Amino acid sequence: MKTLIKILTVFLFCTICKAQQTEVSVIKYEDLEKRIQQEKAELLVVNFWATTCAPCVKELPHFMEVNNKNDSNPKFKMLLVSLDRLADKERVLKFIKNKNLTAEVVLLDDIKRMNTWIPRFEKEWDGNIPVTLFYKNGMKVHFNDGEMSKEELEKTVSDNLQ
Repeated sequence: MKTLIKILTVFLFCTICKAQQTEVSVIKYEDLEKRIQQEKAELLVVNFWATTCAPCVKELPHFMEVNNKNDSNPKFKMLLVSLDRLADKERVLKFIKNKNLTAEVVLLDDIKRMNTWIPRFEKEWDGNIPVTLFYKNGMKVHFNDGEMSKEELEKTVSDNLQ
């Protein structure tokens, strides 16, 4: 019995360590665009958020539930794009740990060119966050402006994974 408990403890520890990032990649718009185009997942969910955005923080637990439900599916990938300032990178890392974010998080350090890259992602995007884009086989299939409920998120994912 003690051996079983030790094995389960080690497994749980490894799972937790694997699930959380210890570093956040800092990228520019072009890198993110290339990353989206090269993603192998059939459905890619890209959520733009910030630690200082109350609706963003409110919806993130729903995103983690959906991510955890689908993370073993090779056709599914979730990417959280933080729009926090580069100077706040440590706060973002602490936030990832405290909120137990299991999806990959990148920090988009390209605020000065927002008026250039925002319309390239979506013409209807006015710059407010949260915003979530859904790509199916590299093509954008859905744009959600504002906070998503768990039900909306689950339905959009389900509809596009079929």
